[in-house]
Amino acid sequence: MHTYIALFRAINVGGKNTLPMKSLTALLEGIGATDVSTYIQSGNAVFRHADGEAAPITAWLMAAIGEQHGFEPQVLLLRREDILQACERNPFPDAEADPTSLHLGFLAATPTAPDLQKLTSLKKDNERFLLDGRVFYLHAPDGVGRSKLAAASERLLGVPMTDRNWRTVCKLRELAER
Repeated sequence: MHTYIALFRAINVGGKNTLPMKSLTALLEGIGATDVSTYIQSGNAVFRHADGEAAPITAWLMAAIGEQHGFEPQVLLLRREDILQACERNPFPDAEADPTSLHLGFLAATPTAPDLQKLTSLKKDNERFLLDGRVFYLHAPDGVGRSKLAAASERLLGVPMTDRNWRTVCKLRELAER
C-alpha cells in the first residue's frame, strides 16, 4: 500500500466549488482508497492505495468530482515521501515558530524557466523564498495576503501550484506518518 496526500485547489471557497469532506472520503473509498483522513474544508486528504501510480488516481478523482459535483478541481497528489522531504528540507526553520507565515507551494512539475529575478524584485525586505525542485518555500512575516511575491509566484514559476502553510503541512505529515 502507498500513502498519498491529495491537495485540492480552489474548493469550498466563497461558496463555490463545494465539496463536502464526507463526499470526498466516499469518492476516495470508491476508488479503493483506505484509511482516508481529511483535514480542514479547503481540500486536503491523506489515504492509502494499492496503486503505485498517482496519475490514474488523480484523473479518476477529478472526473468523479466533475460527474458528481459539477466541477473538476485541480488535484495535486503527493506521496508520503514527498511531504516528508519537503518538511526536512525547509530552508527557514526559524520561521516555524509562526506557522502561518511560512508557506510551501507544491508544484505540478519542476519549473523549466522560472523568473527568479522578477520574484526577487517583488519580495519585501523581510520576505524570503527558495525554489527547491517541486516545492516553493515562502516566508512572508506580514502574511501572504499582503505579499506581491506570493500573488505573482505561480505565474512567475510557470507551473500550477497549490500552497499550504506550515501548520497544515505538519498536520498532513502527521496524518501520513500514521
